[in-house]
Amino acid sequence: MQFELVQQPLLSRATFHRADGIRDDTERMLAGWSSAKVLLIDSNGRYPVGDSGALHWVPAATVADAPPADAVILGVVDGIDRWTRRVDHIDGPTDDARRGAIHLTPDEAGLLVTALGILNWHETARHSPVDGSATQPARGGWVRRSVQSGRDEFPRTDPAIITVVHDGADRILLGRQAVWPDGWYSTLAGFVEPGESLEQCVLREVHEEVGIVVREPRYLGSQPWPFPRSLMLGFAAIGDPADELAFLDGEIGDAQWFHRDEVREALSRDGWTRADSGPGGEAPRLQLPGSISIARTLIESWAQGTQAPGR
Repeated sequence: MQFELVQQPLLSRATFHRADGIRDDTERMLAGWSSAKVLLIDSNGRYPVGDSGALHWVPAATVADAPPADAVILGVVDGIDRWTRRVDHIDGPTDDARRGAIHLTPDEAGLLVTALGILNWHETARHSPVDGSATQPARGGWVRRSVQSGRDEFPRTDPAIITVVHDGADRILLGRQAVWPDGWYSTLAGFVEPGESLEQCVLREVHEEVGIVVREPRYLGSQPWPFPRSLMLGFAAIGDPADELAFLDGEIGDAQWFHRDEVREALSRDGWTRADSGPGGEAPRLQLPGSISIARTLIESWAQGTQAPGR
């Protein structure tokens, strides 16, 4: 069975102008600061929101008279520069991207995950990996420059594959980490290793996590995942339900093959942020990721495919 993503993942729909062309233009960034807006992010990754859950931007002039050295320009929206900055505390209501991104427009979600990813990188790049010297932000926050050598270090993004394993018909293999509550299942995922292609990573990670050999890894789409700064690369691969499962690397506490009908029923409920209960008060046998995750999109896309004849 072949299928494509039914829609772009939630965090991959932004179309705002990322303004790379002005990151070297100090005068241009300074000129735009008086009308600019700033998204504040605290040390826990929380951000301010309005009554509807939308991002609450503060006027740049209330932050400083000019762009602070630790501020990062995110882009330009409707002619207004958008910046972000890490702060210790945020007054008023806040939210977390894992839960609150569903309330954002595509551009707001894109700006948020860009802010989180770049600020998370800055936290771990304060010293040069080459000579250990201190680094400082440059290019509007899009590089860190060694104060000793002048060498530029660029933002790091960690690629990871995430795979929906199915049998080519009506069953899908889902796993759960040992620390997750019973009934919570998702697709299999893992980071790409040096010297490894994405397709090789799919084969290796699935085997390490559940002990089976899959075939025909096929790329479907991607999504930024700024926890702390990853890029999730979505794949589909085919496995055999007759193969014995073995949790080789200890990351997976359980994995099961589920029929399409059961997956569709689980998708009709909310994601795993809500503890739905069955008739006897017990949790459902299957709860799936919330809509912010590309895992949800992968599972939905498979579930909406055509059911195999005679099944």
